[in-house]
Amino acid sequence: MAALLLGAVNMRPAVTSLGPVLAEVRAALGMSAAVAGLLTSVPVACFALVGTAAPRLARRFTAATVVAVGLSAAVVGLAARVFATGAAAFAAATAVALAGIALVNVLLPAVVKERFPDRVGAVTGWYSMALNAGATAAAGVTVPVAAAFGGDWRVGLGVWALLAALSVPPWFSLRGDRHSTVATQEVSGEVAAPMVRSPVAWALACYFGLQATSAYVIIGWLPQMFRDAGLSATTAGVLFAVTSLLGVPLSIVLSSLAGRLPNQSGIAVGLVLVGMAAYAGLWWAPNGGAWVWAVLLGVANCSFPLALTMIGLRGRTGAAVVRLSAFAQSTGYLISIPGPLLVGVLYDHTGGWSAPLAFMLLVMAGQLVAGHLAGRDREVA
Repeated sequence: MAALLLGAVNMRPAVTSLGPVLAEVRAALGMSAAVAGLLTSVPVACFALVGTAAPRLARRFTAATVVAVGLSAAVVGLAARVFATGAAAFAAATAVALAGIALVNVLLPAVVKERFPDRVGAVTGWYSMALNAGATAAAGVTVPVAAAFGGDWRVGLGVWALLAALSVPPWFSLRGDRHSTVATQEVSGEVAAPMVRSPVAWALACYFGLQATSAYVIIGWLPQMFRDAGLSATTAGVLFAVTSLLGVPLSIVLSSLAGRLPNQSGIAVGLVLVGMAAYAGLWWAPNGGAWVWAVLLGVANCSFPLALTMIGLRGRTGAAVVRLSAFAQSTGYLISIPGPLLVGVLYDHTGGWSAPLAFMLLVMAGQLVAGHLAGRDREVA
């Protein structure tokens, strides 16, 4: 459990630490809004492309070893981007960190299923809480840390490499554990083959992809939306942190509740409706209702722990969860890749947020349908 929570807390700082200082990074590295939008798509691209390799690697080297190596890559990437002198180098270092995290993303649900088969919802809630705590800390602390060192954004981003380093030793210590190969020893060579024919797997993949689109648009662009509305960088960072902070308690409650229900469709649809209200509010009154919209987006972001819980519940065995997790997350992140980039392009060409927010409302409508289908009581063998 200690390894699980330490790993989870380091799964999002590589991403959420960037938004609050994105304007400074763009100025220092000469990024356009479109390039910055591409940068916000790097996480989902890494998760989509690298995640498919996780089951095969885990079967060969054990799940614990692959998670340990993934977290080590995160340390290297986070440290390397501190020294980047151009946009390409910064993106490459970020990609290294996120490639490692992609492996962790896929394998943690299987670890939960195998070690805590009767408490999938509750344990998923705990590690989702840790994930949100890390995301919140990175969003809220990066600017103050940078300010304490003369406004140096490199220091603000670099501290997260130190936190990631703490998560590596526990996973290396588990390499010889007898459970480390259980979840993956039965996985077939081709992860996608049985999943591509499963309506349940596709519903989960679409739901995961559309919630990821929303999540990474929020991560990459929400602070900028608030700053464009006239709020300070510090206030924008705090508001952004609120969206992650709410996920800390809500992840436990929601995942535990979802784990006890045979059908999660109602929860999935309710979260989407909350998100649609938040995006409509950002369109209507981004400054006057900023705190309300941040709170609503924080609630809507609980679609992520719900998706993880449903992956654990829909898989009949640990091996099935590995296959389902790899397919749903990799395919889902592939679906989400254009979203943050398109938001950046729309913002760059229109000079405002009306068009990007209208696009996000369409994304949420699709997520509503996918969530309803993914939440039905079905299993994948």
